[in-house]
Amino acid sequence: MKAGFVNIFGKPNAGKSTLLNALMGEKLAIVSHKVQTTRHRIKAIYNQPGVQIIFSDTPGIIEPRYKLHEKMMQAVKSSLEDADLALLMVDATDNVDESHQIFETLKLKVPALLIINKSDMVGEEKKMMEIVDFFKSQPYVKEVFVISALRQKGTEALMNGIINFLPEGHPFFEGDDLSDLPTKFFVSELIREKIFELYHEELPYHTAVLIREFKEKSTLIKIMADIIVQRETQKGIIIGEGGSMIKKLGTLARKDIEAFLGQKVFLELFVKVREKWRDNELYLKEYGY
Repeated sequence: MKAGFVNIFGKPNAGKSTLLNALMGEKLAIVSHKVQTTRHRIKAIYNQPGVQIIFSDTPGIIEPRYKLHEKMMQAVKSSLEDADLALLMVDATDNVDESHQIFETLKLKVPALLIINKSDMVGEEKKMMEIVDFFKSQPYVKEVFVISALRQKGTEALMNGIINFLPEGHPFFEGDDLSDLPTKFFVSELIREKIFELYHEELPYHTAVLIREFKEKSTLIKIMADIIVQRETQKGIIIGEGGSMIKKLGTLARKDIEAFLGQKVFLELFVKVREKWRDNELYLKEYGY
């Protein structure tokens, strides 16, 4: 039996969440083209005969500007401590040197596989080979994989590579759960994903989602959620003229939540203003950071 903890690292927007979803064959991490969508460490449990992998999708590595960012970076640091294998992810269209510097500062004590993502975005074969050769020569890299997480190209070979580097051991989790995180967490994340889709510029970054009620009734699941913003003006934007935007948000989120839970859902959304919540220890604790 092979079993171990595999943690995914990289700059914001390298495609870590898309990769996690592709490897799991299930949508567990929310995805957006905007950076810093992932705020928590998301643990996903992959079970196949003779294999158990506990994946961690960490927040993108950034310089902390708020207490919220500091919490996110603490999640990255704690991931370094319990990994058996690290997946270092690079966007093929990005500055290679920046990622290299980040990976060097991680001072990894475990084997690392280097993943070059968005390979379909690089037209020239020569350029891709240069990136591959550059990382192959780095002492912290055991193997290099070229993939497109979005198109699921190269992900099967990567999964075989991951299993190859896993230690022998007993499973850490019993049963067929996909994650050690509660269902409420994934529900709040699906609502937050729709906020990233529907609202522009800085607004999604100023927003948190708190599940107030999660009741399983005989015919449906009743969910009440608070959308937390920092200012009254932001509350107005979330609600929209005549409640048009929050209605749209509720409909889109409900559809995704129903697909995730496999059950009918009654979803109620409320918008609340909490000034400077991203720098407030008590609020951050309450919202699960």
